[in-house]
Amino acid sequence: MTVGHSEAEPFWVEFPRWLARRGLRGVKLMTSDAHEGLKAAITKVLGATWQRCRVHFMRNALAYAGKSQRRIVSAWVGTAFAQDDAAAARKPWRLVAGQARPRLPKLAALMGEAEADVLAGMNFPPQHRARLHSTNPLERLNGEIKRRSEVVGIFSSEGAVFRLIGVLLREQNDECAVTRARSMTLETIATLGDNPPVSLPPLAA
Repeated sequence: MTVGHSEAEPFWVEFPRWLARRGLRGVKLMTSDAHEGLKAAITKVLGATWQRCRVHFMRNALAYAGKSQRRIVSAWVGTAFAQDDAAAARKPWRLVAGQARPRLPKLAALMGEAEADVLAGMNFPPQHRARLHSTNPLERLNGEIKRRSEVVGIFSSEGAVFRLIGVLLREQNDECAVTRARSMTLETIATLGDNPPVSLPPLAA
């Protein structure tokens, strides 16, 4: 963790660089809402794929749909998310965008611009996707941090921030390690690794 004075672009550009300097390697995917500065830093500094948060995208998309058409637009876009992988999802995605273009040109333009980023997580193992396609787990974590920090009000120093929030993050990391073990096993994660699998030679008779 680190502390910044604002969520302006310079902070989000520097943060991945700071992580890389600390030795972070092997990142395959990072998920966030639409933030061009962060996207550029993720792809250039960490060499990772960027996943645009599906939940944030749908809020933006439905804002262009109008109240009377939000349900049907949500169902249309949902057909793309139900596909097996990103390649299969592109056909229904583009079909929906094409159907929307005459009456909802802003929605069609948004879908065209966001296609690759919203579907990026679908190239990863199906067992992982529920945890990859949105920032909802992070939003829950941020909510807990906010709840605990509001009790303090004003921190006396950055050290005080690290002591309180650092402990909270350790607790959350322990919980995440347990739940992740159920959905992200060594076998499913191995398919994403840069190193080829190694098998031991058979035992001599």
